[in-house]
Amino acid sequence: MTSGHAALTSALIALGVGPGDEVIVPAYTYIATAMAVVAAGAIPVIADVDETLTLDPVDTERKVTKNTKCIIPVHIQGFPSNMDALTAIAEKYNLVIVEDACQADGASYHGKRLGTIGNAGAYSFNYFKIITAGEGGALVTNDKRVFERALIYHDSSAVAFFGEQLSNVEEKLFCGNEYRTNEISSAILRIQLQRLDSIIADLRKNKKIMMDELSDVCTFIPSNDIEGDLGTTLAIRFDDKEKALAVAKNPNVKGTVPINTGKHVYTNWTPILNKTGAFNPLMDPFKMEANKDIIPDYRLDMCEKTLDLLSRTVYIAVDPDWTSEQLTAKINGIRAAVNE
Repeated sequence: MTSGHAALTSALIALGVGPGDEVIVPAYTYIATAMAVVAAGAIPVIADVDETLTLDPVDTERKVTKNTKCIIPVHIQGFPSNMDALTAIAEKYNLVIVEDACQADGASYHGKRLGTIGNAGAYSFNYFKIITAGEGGALVTNDKRVFERALIYHDSSAVAFFGEQLSNVEEKLFCGNEYRTNEISSAILRIQLQRLDSIIADLRKNKKIMMDELSDVCTFIPSNDIEGDLGTTLAIRFDDKEKALAVAKNPNVKGTVPINTGKHVYTNWTPILNKTGAFNPLMDPFKMEANKDIIPDYRLDMCEKTLDLLSRTVYIAVDPDWTSEQLTAKINGIRAAVNE
């Protein structure tokens, strides 16, 4: 597809999510996750992340209501969400799961690729992702009905005019969007996919070396599966936000503090917080009759735990192509910054 957002939206549509439904999303994810829910006509319910910076199962279950239809775990920065706990919640309350693996192409959870555990999964291949063709996305599912509906929706019914794609489709045609990608990007991505596992292996190797060498001076965020972690990001947790910011700004570290990453934090989801779900009010889920009893009271301080964790964490990008000398220099730079 054209993007991870397109894949998320198509997955929700294909799973029957729509007006009258609530979808639980983490407070720390790119705004596209919440916007996909709105695109389906449903209402995003924002839940805290836990110390792993992925969706908190405790707060997720706390926010389940009779109107909840779906949970969207987001494997942010390639950090695996707690899929065992979230799957148990989904089974308990008869919910569907759409995995947002847009920042986790190729990562795993207990041996299974992220995106393949829920009812559907979404990937992104834009410029900032581990493999890329400039832009792009993909949807995966093991449910034939979901596949067929997403096939129809992502290409509207124009898919009928391009070969035999509809020859075995049993779902009825309906109007959709135009999220079909192009052949050139797809060809590039097919080659990129062949390189993915070796890139991940190098990332994980370098991240493990960094963690081993810095374990005496750094506290790393916990992981739901460190072996399956994508390896793109070393995340260090500090006791206070001032120290985190100082370390991130150090020229030998060149880190970022995720609280400052703009639209990845719910407090910057302006159209969501303002409940402006569409330009035409009649198309706006926040104004639809079916949703009138489930409109949340969004507040800037509604996920204080998330804001606290994000303000005390430093991200350091891991490069799969570092030489041993470059890796040693980066480790020494981090150590010096932390000890200042």
